Amino acid sequence: MSFTDALRYLDRHINLEARAGFFEGLSLESMSALMEVSGDPHRAFRSIHVTGTNGKGSTATMIARLLQAKGLKVGRYSSPHLDSITERIEIDGEPIAREDFGAEVLALAQVAELTEHPNSYFELLTAAAYRWFAEVAVDVAVVEVGVLGRFDATNVIEADVAVVTNIGRDHTDGKGDWRRDIAGEKVGIAKPASTLVVGEPSPDLLDIFEGEGAAATKLIGRDFELIGDQPAVGGRLIDIRTPRGLYEDVFLSVFGSHQATNASIAVTAVEEFFDAAVEDDVLAESMGELRLPGRVEVVGREPLVILDGAHNPQAAQALRSTIEASFGGASPRVYVLATLEPRDPAEFIAEVGVGPGDWVVATPVNSPRSIDPQQIVDAATSAGATAETATDAEDAVDRARVLAGTDGMVIVTGSLYVVGEARSSLD
Repeated sequence: MSFTDALRYLDRHINLEARAGFFEGLSLESMSALMEVSGDPHRAFRSIHVTGTNGKGSTATMIARLLQAKGLKVGRYSSPHLDSITERIEIDGEPIAREDFGAEVLALAQVAELTEHPNSYFELLTAAAYRWFAEVAVDVAVVEVGVLGRFDATNVIEADVAVVTNIGRDHTDGKGDWRRDIAGEKVGIAKPASTLVVGEPSPDLLDIFEGEGAAATKLIGRDFELIGDQPAVGGRLIDIRTPRGLYEDVFLSVFGSHQATNASIAVTAVEEFFDAAVEDDVLAESMGELRLPGRVEVVGREPLVILDGAHNPQAAQALRSTIEASFGGASPRVYVLATLEPRDPAEFIAEVGVGPGDWVVATPVNSPRSIDPQQIVDAATSAGATAETATDAEDAVDRARVLAGTDGMVIVTGSLYVVGEARSSLD
């Protein structure tokens, strides 16, 4: 099966990502059946499973790089992608080849009809990743949850270490005790033999994390913590306390205090996987040479152009803090924004800090959930900014660079879709 045919095959199946996380009849039955007829490839490798409202992609990347620096062959499964779907399935930082992707999807197409359960786009994609990891014999796979955790298609694995980065308001209607509801779903990736590493500090959720029945639970603020964090040229300088030691003056080559917290979670997860401290040279190699595409990624100068896939209020706040701390002197600020339903563009604009003196160029993106750019313009204007629309992300970035001049800053955000489209146009 060619790469194009593989994409067409996947597109014939329901895509829950395009439905913004609105699910019915949550179950792992169809995914388990697909794994069984595929020979249970998910049992062929060890794994670290990562979920969380924000930061799971960055944390999973950090974990994978730490494992690679330890000399392991590491698979990583993530979502969504910025440019090509092959980015979601990688080994040692290299995406799966298109011909291999097509071969894996063809193999699934040949056995999927043997089950009584129709499969979703994400289930088939996850199964393709697990098949490939088994075939190339990875030592360990770092697997990022799609949505929530307990009933996510990825959760057929029995992870050595399960990670919950944090709990925030996303994929929820905000009714009732939603924080406990979300925590209860995310902690479902922990199995009886897993060590659970939790980066969510709220004490009112402690009983949920400790009550899941993991073999051990490591909590931020109790068992590990970030004890030092300061800006440095090209990133941050951090100190981390873990159950097995103290790591001081670690250079982290990405921006944002939230990434420093993610690093503390990643280091603790890798410690638990090996049941040993992380060597200084491993830490220096993995964290000092870290790259996180689409996460406060600087892709241009004069004007400064920054890409960040923040898409909810919590992520918008983190981006705002990072911009102020690391790039606060650049002016004017021009935001290229696209948001997706069901999110409120006015809320995002408020949290990311758009206000008087700023410009906003609103654009649609290639998603059925793309919000009308005029809604973004109206929200930005109400916040005191000057705003206009563009036909697409490339057009929006071109216009934003003109508005920013050589001394200003262009910030592309609101969705990973707009970041991916902008990144492709800049390349």
